[in-house]
Amino acid sequence: MEEPEKKTEVVLLACGSFNPITNMHLRLFELAKDYFHETGKYKVIKGIISPVSDAYKKKGLISADHRVAMAELATKNSDWVEVDDWESSQSEWLETLKVLRYHQEKLLSPDPTNSLQNAIPVAKPGRKRKQEPNRHEPIKKKNQSPDIKSVPQLKLLCGSDMLESFGIPNLWKLEDITEIVENHGLVCISRAGNSVQKFIYESDILWRHKNNIHLVEEWITNDISSTKIRRALRRGQSIRYLVPDAVQAYIEKHNLYSPESEDRNAGVVLAPLQKNARDSKN
Repeated sequence: MEEPEKKTEVVLLACGSFNPITNMHLRLFELAKDYFHETGKYKVIKGIISPVSDAYKKKGLISADHRVAMAELATKNSDWVEVDDWESSQSEWLETLKVLRYHQEKLLSPDPTNSLQNAIPVAKPGRKRKQEPNRHEPIKKKNQSPDIKSVPQLKLLCGSDMLESFGIPNLWKLEDITEIVENHGLVCISRAGNSVQKFIYESDILWRHKNNIHLVEEWITNDISSTKIRRALRRGQSIRYLVPDAVQAYIEKHNLYSPESEDRNAGVVLAPLQKNARDSKN
């Protein structure tokens, strides 16, 4: 009897502002998971949300403490997507590649408490999350199917806007893009008919590693964005059903997203543009 092909375990990492987290952010994970499972070659075992630090200096970016708290509320009932606050707790902005390296090292750690192979939630340095019933109980895998390969692959989950941002001068280092697509891989959620494939074709780096870029078409379109959520809040409009109920309640409780908060970092150059432009002169 022919032995069935072993499945590769995958961990999905999404980096970004999550300002605030929306239902669309959560849908990205579900769409990617469906895509991988439908291939019959992969098994998605973990999703990680990593909010950027305040040092990113994006206009309208509110405190990381609030953004992380909202993301934790949004994933409270998920049995596979979690929030990691390591990136958000850094005093300086970190390149996405460094965040990928950090989580890759955690996956390779011999410490069983850090092993996603056993589906134990990612440790969250610094922030102590309130314990919730059954939230941190590891999923037992003693009877794990033998057709699963043992080393998980860490892939960067993103929307088409992030992929196309690779073309913005000084926003990304070319060597970082190369290492991301070569050593990790991208999972890009795009709408049917989007120009992502054309963008990949026009980039020598992306074209060279196109087999490690997974394009997932979003057939049930969803136009929710954090920018539109903030705009609605500034105008006193409802955001119900656009964000999880717990996130809406948190925003109302703390009176987040006002015209004043939207002006935060106004006129300040984004941290990566500052850093990469400075490095290019040296």
